[in-house]
Amino acid sequence: MSKKILVVDDEEMGLRMAEFILQKEYQVEKATSGAECLEKLEQDRFDLVLLDVEMPVMNGFETLEQIRNMSTLKEQKVVFLSADDDVKSKEKARVLGALGFVRKPILPQELQKFVAEIFA
Repeated sequence: MSKKILVVDDEEMGLRMAEFILQKEYQVEKATSGAECLEKLEQDRFDLVLLDVEMPVMNGFETLEQIRNMSTLKEQKVVFLSADDDVKSKEKARVLGALGFVRKPILPQELQKFVAEIFA
């Protein structure tokens, strides 16, 4: 059975791009907010969450903090999608237990390689 990936982004283009890149090898589901991400994680199991940092209401960091506070999801694999990959953001991601950053705009080969390495 193929791995399940939840892509979380408030921008439709980002969701479509990630789905297009990954759908040949993985099951891809989408969420448009941190709240929807948390709902989907409560309902189903995902092998990886690709989480946008910049979202309204609840940003990616706040969403990951909520995920880490859920006892059944403490070990959830999360990778951030972001145009911001400055040192401060990377440090915050590391502290929260994210596996890394994929820069936006997403380059297909970079995302495929990053995800394949996580599942290797």
